[in-house]
Amino acid sequence: MEEMENSLETTKKSKGLYISVHAKFYISILIALLWVLISFEVSRNWIEDLSKITSPMIAYIVIAGVAYVPGFMNAFLVSSLILDRQPKVKNQNPTDSVTLLIAAYNEEAGIFDTLNYIKKQKYNGYIKTIVIDNNSTDNTAKEVGRAIDELNMDILLLHEPTPGKFNALNHGLNFVDTKYVITLDADTLIHKDAINFLVSRMNSSPEDVVAVAGSMLVRNSRDNLLAKVQEWDYFLSIASIKRMQGLYQGTLVAQGAFSLYKTDTVKRLGGWSERI
Repeated sequence: MEEMENSLETTKKSKGLYISVHAKFYISILIALLWVLISFEVSRNWIEDLSKITSPMIAYIVIAGVAYVPGFMNAFLVSSLILDRQPKVKNQNPTDSVTLLIAAYNEEAGIFDTLNYIKKQKYNGYIKTIVIDNNSTDNTAKEVGRAIDELNMDILLLHEPTPGKFNALNHGLNFVDTKYVITLDADTLIHKDAINFLVSRMNSSPEDVVAVAGSMLVRNSRDNLLAKVQEWDYFLSIASIKRMQGLYQGTLVAQGAFSLYKTDTVKRLGGWSERI
């Protein structure tokens, strides 16, 4: 009996303090409101100075738009991310077979590099790659053929004459027979452990989770100021916000550039809609 009590005590300590999703939401709201109150006190002099030039109402509206509202949103985001604790993956080296769907239209310049990065994946499971040439007018198909020969990859090249990414993906979906399917843009280069991370996260998630979105960054993020701004935009809008949405079970979309889905669910829903 004493050994059982010690075991239970050890388990509780290892799990740490549990905070429910609802509690995390309200805590984040309170922190964000506190930030707004502090901002209001700090900005009193600004409001007074601006009121002399315009009017008190306009001053409050301007300061609210510049400081209060953005501050509330960012404080809520940051506090949510701090409170979010992702569960550890159950199996860090999954072996589930996966299929990659790549819709390609005039991707001659980059499709070979994309396939080369797939070839370099450190994944213990079988990776099947399907490239759907969406009526390209350049040498996209020829570059895929070169990848098949030079990289010795298992690539199925399909042709979809009807324009539209959703048409290409749905055509490729007919040839998917694996448990998971991953959509990948033809100009996206993935980290060597990317597929391993996606599948591990999916296998560690509750049964009602049907998709996992990968994080995206801009490759040429050090070339110029605009590229650096784009990198932060990708990091904030895709990585941070999607993680917050996932915490509150309100993810709006899994980006097509790199996301994993349960194949049965996608097929049951009739594939991808024309909105993508």
